[in-house]
Amino acid sequence: MPAGAPEFVGKETLQADSDWISAQEGRSDVARTPGLAVIRGDGIGGDVTDATLTIAAAALDAVGATGFTCDDIDAGAACFQRTGKDIEPGGEERAGDADAIFLGAIGLPSVRHPDGTEISPHLRLRERFQLYAGVRPVRAYPNTPQRLADPRAADLDLVIIRESTEGLFYSAAVHDRSPVEGDPAAPTAISDIMRISASTTRKLHEFAFRLAARRQQRGKRGRLTCVDKANVFRSQAFFRSIFDEVSKFHPDIETGYSYVDAMALDMVRRPWEFDVMVMENMFGDILSDLAGGLVGGMGMAACGEIGDENALFQPAHGSAPDIAGQDKANPLAAILSGAMMLDYLAARCDLPAYEVAAARIEDAVAAGFAANELRPMEFGGDMGTIAMTGAVLAHLQGAE
Repeated sequence: MPAGAPEFVGKETLQADSDWISAQEGRSDVARTPGLAVIRGDGIGGDVTDATLTIAAAALDAVGATGFTCDDIDAGAACFQRTGKDIEPGGEERAGDADAIFLGAIGLPSVRHPDGTEISPHLRLRERFQLYAGVRPVRAYPNTPQRLADPRAADLDLVIIRESTEGLFYSAAVHDRSPVEGDPAAPTAISDIMRISASTTRKLHEFAFRLAARRQQRGKRGRLTCVDKANVFRSQAFFRSIFDEVSKFHPDIETGYSYVDAMALDMVRRPWEFDVMVMENMFGDILSDLAGGLVGGMGMAACGEIGDENALFQPAHGSAPDIAGQDKANPLAAILSGAMMLDYLAARCDLPAYEVAAARIEDAVAAGFAANELRPMEFGGDMGTIAMTGAVLAHLQGAE
C-alpha cells in the first residue's frame, strides 16, 4: 500500500453514474456502520482489493464519514486447490449477512473442475442472493487509449445492465443444471438452457428504467435500449415483451431496440448514440467486455451486481495470476467498483456522506487522468498498482 495509507481492521461509481442506486428504492435502514464481506480471491485480486480499501477509507475520512468493518472470506481457485471447497465453510452465509460484498478476482488457469470448467463461487453467490442487475458503467477518460478514431468517442459515457442470474448462464456448470445431457436422440451432444423468467425480467427492466430516469435528471439523454435476439428466440421475444409492458409505466423515458448482433456493430460504429442498455446475461457478458475495450481495457471495467437484499461489487477483469504481487495491476476498475459500493451503502445504511465519498473517488480518478498523473502499465504507462493508488489518494486529499 502507499505510504501513509489508512490501515484496516481485518483483511474491502461514479457520481456520474450514482443514479443506478435509485433502483434500491426503500432500502434505507437506520444509519449504522456498514459491514463488508471481503473476498480477495485469486491472482491480482488481493492487490486491487488492498487498493480499493485504501481509497474507500480515505474518501470516507475526507468527508468525515464513519468507516466500515471488514469480514475476510476465503474463496476462489486457490481455496479450492487447498481445501477442495471453493469457499470456506460458512462463507456464503457471512457474505449474505454483510451490507455489501467486495470481490477482487476469481480463478486460476491451472485449477479446474474435472469437466474443465472454472472455479466460480461468485456465480453461485449471484444465484443465491439473486443479484439480477449487473451494472457496468462505461466512461472514457482523457489521456487514455482511444480505440476509436471518431472524436465523439472521447466523451463516451453509457451504462450496460446485464441480467446476472439466468439467461444462458442459468445452466452454467456451477449450478449443476444440465437436464438435457444424455439425450438418447443425441448421445454425443450437450445442451444449455436460456431461461428468461417473468419475475426476474420485470425487476430487471424496472431497475433499468429507473436508472435511465435518474440519468435523464442529471442532464444525460436517459434513453433506454432493449438489446435482444427477439427475431430468433422465443425466450428473447418474451424478454422484449416484458420490456414493453414495463415501458408503459415510464412514458417519459425514450426507448429503443437493437438485436444483439447489430449492437455489436454499433458499439464500434456509433456507441456515443446510446445511454443505457439492458440485456440478457450472455449478451451482457460479451458486450460489456467489448465496451470496456473501447475505453482502454478491462482495467477500467467497474461492476456492481445488485439484488433486492444484497449486492456484490467487483472489477470485471480476471485474476491475471502472471502479474499477481508484482505491482503491475491497474487497480482502477476495482477502485471505481468500490465507489459504486459506497453509493449503494449510502442508501442501504442511510449514510448520505458515503455518496459524497463515492463522488470524491470518481472526481479524483477523472482529475488524475486529466492531469496525466494516472499512467497504468496496462496502457503502456510507467505506474504500477502502488503508484496508481497513491496518485488517486493524492487527488482525494488535494480536493479536501
